[in-house]
This record gives sequence, C-alpha cells and structure tokens, in this order.
Amino acid sequence: MKSLFSLILVLLMATNTYAVTKVNGAGATFPYPMYSKWFSEYNKNNKDVQFNYQSIGSGGGIRQLIKQTVDFGASDAPMKERDMKKAAWPVKHIPTVLGAVSVAYNLEVDSNLNLDGETLSAIFLGDISKWNDGRIQKLNPSVKLPNKDILVVRRADGSGTTSIFSDYLSTVSTKWESKVGRGKSLKWPVGIGSKGNEGVTATVKQTEGSIGYVELAYALKNNLPTVALKNKAGEFQKPSVKGVSLSAASLKKDAKVTASIVDAAGKGVYPISAFTYILLPVKEETVQLKEVKKFLQWALTKGQDMTEELHYAPLPTSLAAKMLEEIK
Repeated sequence: MKSLFSLILVLLMATNTYAVTKVNGAGATFPYPMYSKWFSEYNKNNKDVQFNYQSIGSGGGIRQLIKQTVDFGASDAPMKERDMKKAAWPVKHIPTVLGAVSVAYNLEVDSNLNLDGETLSAIFLGDISKWNDGRIQKLNPSVKLPNKDILVVRRADGSGTTSIFSDYLSTVSTKWESKVGRGKSLKWPVGIGSKGNEGVTATVKQTEGSIGYVELAYALKNNLPTVALKNKAGEFQKPSVKGVSLSAASLKKDAKVTASIVDAAGKGVYPISAFTYILLPVKEETVQLKEVKKFLQWALTKGQDMTEELHYAPLPTSLAAKMLEEIK
C-alpha cells in the first residue's frame, strides 16, 4: 500500500512539472556581472526559462553566433561587416547598458594617480617603462613615485574591452593609431596577456607595479585603485556611473547605436565609456529566440533599475524606448 501511494505521489509531481526552455548565449566579459544579476533576477519570475551565458570574450561570442552554436551573442565591439556577411542571418545590435573601461594599477603610492591619453598610450606602447618617468611625475607632482618597472597587463583573447580601450588610445594618440590601431585583437608592443576581464583583474591584483584595463565593476569588486583620466574639458575624472552617463549624452539623436562615445566632450565625462550589445539574429522565431526577446524587453525596462548598483549606467530613456520598438 505504501509503495502504491509513493507511485501515485511521483506521478502527481510529474504532471505538475513544466518543461524548462534552455537558452544559450556567449560573449563579452565586460557586462558579465550585470548579465549574471539579470539572468538570476529574471529567472525568479520566469522559472520555465533558463539562461546559460558563457563569459568568453566578445570575439568568442561573435564566432559562436556565426557557427550557430548559441541563441544569441554578446559583444562590446560592434560586429564588422566581414563578420556580418559570415552569419547565416542578419544580426541586430541591441545595446543593453553602458560601462566604463577603467585603468587599474597595483602600486604603493600615497595618492590616486592622474594620467592623460598621451601618457597612457606611451605606457602601453612601452615608451614609458618606469613608474617615476618624468611624464607621469608631471601629472602627479605631489606623489612620490617609485623607481619601479611598469608591467602592462592586457587581454590575450579577442575582446570588446580591448576594442573600446584601443578606440580611445587611437582617438587621443596618433602614434598609437599608426603603430597599433583599433580592434578586438591587437599586436601588442609590450606586456603580458590574460584571458577575460577576470584574468586581467587577477593578474593586476597579484602583481605589484602592474597596470591593466578592465571594466569598472571588476576593479571595484577587487579593491583595485583606478586612474583618473584627463578628459576633453581638462578635468581628471575617475570612472563612475555619472561620468559614463554624461558620455552617452553626447550621442546625437540620429547616430547609429554602434557609434563610439569614447573621448566625448563635456564636463564630468569619463573618457573611456561605451555601450555593450546583445547580438540578436534576425530569423524565423524559435522558442529560444522568443525567450531572448522577452528577456530583453524586461532588461530594457525593469532591468535598467538594477544597473547602478553594479556600476553600470542605464541606457538613455529615448534609446531604450527605440530598442523596445526594434525588438517588437
């Protein structure tokens, strides 16, 4: 009798279970802290859908989307025309949030460091190799800088964060633009490579004298000091949600959503700011694609209220509204 009761109970439980739709995505590490939070919160009220997002870098996300091994991709760098042509379907760029690429460092000094674009590019070109170089000292006259080698830490994988960072350096330094240029993967003059924002953060944190570029949330979570960068208004600005939002305000109404906003004009602007994108294939709607669209509608409305606590900036209201129409 007991075994019969157990069997009936199992059958009743089975009839009350629901199928879970699994949605796979991959790409940028830049927005991963935000996406991780979003997927967790979204799942609380949508238990019939499960998002599996692999934080493998923008380049990896684009490759996976082209190979059709994921339902959506994610990238901080807009897809190039050649990659768009490789895709089986047209791809729509949906900006989700804005973030700051911070310049994090590991150095025992008694004050926060200031740098300008030219000096930062000289460090990553290898033209400046000591922390007490006169060009750094001039920007930090009250700081006692040590006679210590600088270790540049950069990405080893194809990276949207690298694309944003190199876009900024190319904008502010003609020498960087001519010698290295822009891109997700670069021929770096100096430094050691680490995988993902996670890898660069860990290497900088473990290595005294190092400097690297990471999304702001990673630097803050790991208590790494960040450089105050000189903006077009002549101010030294540390990365912040407000500084990123002011950069976004520089975007013209008729500009493409993939337009660069690095080195934007205006007071209070943080100069290495950027959008990050979900890459949405435009094709016959599958169950998974339908769920991605539903998630994006939530992320562009309720999800925007969660951005600042994780040190991202919400989309301008008008842009979020425009993207909702695009998704529909």
